[in-house]
Amino acid sequence: MAPDTAASTPDQGGGESLRRVAVASFIGTAIEFYDFYIYGTAAALVLNQAFFPTLDPVNATLASFSTYAVAFAARPLGSVVFGHFGDRVGRKSVLVASLLLMGLSTAFVGLLPGYGTLGVWAPLLLIALRFLQGIGLGGEWGGAALLAVEHAPKRRRGLYAAFPQLGPSVGFFAATGVFWLLSAVLDDAAFRSWGWRVPFLLSFLLVGVGLFVRLKISETPVFAKVMDAQEAAKVPALEVFRRHPRELLLGAGGMIVAYGLFYTATTYCLAYATTTLGISRNTMLALSLVACLFLAAGTWLAATRSDAAGRRKLVLTGCALAAVWPLFPLLDTQRPVFVALGIGGALFCMGVVYGPMGAYLPELFGTTVRYSGASLAYNLGGVLGGAVAPLVATRLQSEFGSSSVGWYVSAMAVVSMVCVLALPETRERELG
Repeated sequence: MAPDTAASTPDQGGGESLRRVAVASFIGTAIEFYDFYIYGTAAALVLNQAFFPTLDPVNATLASFSTYAVAFAARPLGSVVFGHFGDRVGRKSVLVASLLLMGLSTAFVGLLPGYGTLGVWAPLLLIALRFLQGIGLGGEWGGAALLAVEHAPKRRRGLYAAFPQLGPSVGFFAATGVFWLLSAVLDDAAFRSWGWRVPFLLSFLLVGVGLFVRLKISETPVFAKVMDAQEAAKVPALEVFRRHPRELLLGAGGMIVAYGLFYTATTYCLAYATTTLGISRNTMLALSLVACLFLAAGTWLAATRSDAAGRRKLVLTGCALAAVWPLFPLLDTQRPVFVALGIGGALFCMGVVYGPMGAYLPELFGTTVRYSGASLAYNLGGVLGGAVAPLVATRLQSEFGSSSVGWYVSAMAVVSMVCVLALPETRERELG
């Protein structure tokens, strides 16, 4: 069913208001994705030894990545909970709550004693905190994307949606940069003992910054009209399943390759390169920092171009590139230049898919269910693409070699391409 339609909303707040919205959506997602990604980096480098020391290396890595996957399972729940209130109460207040939940659960990971102190309670508490992280992030992206898209003029929605879409690039760069710095200045014993905790504890500070910025923004004019007309849906998630099942499932399918590419090229490849290929931790973290620039470039280029070229065309282009990119042949050379090119190229492909999604997914749903619909599609794609990617890749590589992981990534790209081909173009739609 098509989204609610009405006349497009002009830039009611003026340039200064739109700049503030862009900054708020960008900073919030950057902070929340920093929180999310430091866990992935820690899972690849140290959590297996800190919380699962009794397992052999492969199973300890799988256990570490399993706690990583817990957050993806929680993200759809966060979409339902935060989407419910975001579609009934407003975008702004829900974004503040999601930032608090995400930031505090991340910071407490840095305070959590390891297996040597708490025994089996240590991994159980780690799983609980990771679950809360997932719920928080499940409510973050949809609200940040809507904050930008529902404030933006119709012809510039892709441009303004580019700002929250840059959050993962910057968050990942910051997370990797902090770990690289700590790894460079600390010896291995200090890094594994307490150094890995520092990035988590920094979240206390970052939450304060994010709250300061987000409390200064106003509610989106599109949602304000819904509230004035008292048209809010009673149970938005149920309305999404009833009125937009096609958009929900196909939108989730379209996101699979973005998640799969990202977590294969970052979390899994970091573990694979340092343990199987023997590349040093410092070198891989430095190369990951370079690769972040490719992700940001692909995201910005595709998101801003989508206003003229269309969301669907660019997402399909990214899927096609992802299907043929030789990530593992480049990685297996063990030469830093080719490793950086392999990971960076994969992340560029991911950015081309991911950039337009900031406007594409919200445009698929009506105003009264947009927060729930866009968030659910985004995070269900994360369960299918992000949660299982490091787990499947680890098992495939151990059984069949790295080429099998490359074929797995290509298969995800084909699935996403088929899903997006079944969706319409949306850049001309009115948001209502």
